[in-house]
Amino acid sequence: MAEAASLTLLGLTLIILGFILIFIAVIMIFFAGIRTHGKIKGGGLVMVGPIPIIFGTDRETVKTLMILSIVLIAASLIFMLVLSQTLTLR
Repeated sequence: MAEAASLTLLGLTLIILGFILIFIAVIMIFFAGIRTHGKIKGGGLVMVGPIPIIFGTDRETVKTLMILSIVLIAASLIFMLVLSQTLTLR
């Protein structure tokens, strides 16, 4: 039972840390935009299950995010296959 509680605490800590990192990144992009007079490139990648939703301000950013989405899909498939093999061996 103590192991489940510690995993729950670890999960919540990682989620909070993720939100803090996103907030810091937005602040840094904002100040970089002020310094460079609005010449910022950016984009985003939202994974809804195996379907990536990609948006960006230029082609290079979108290409980079497409490659990242392919890597994330491949990594999640490999993880699921390894996990399913591990669980069936028990």
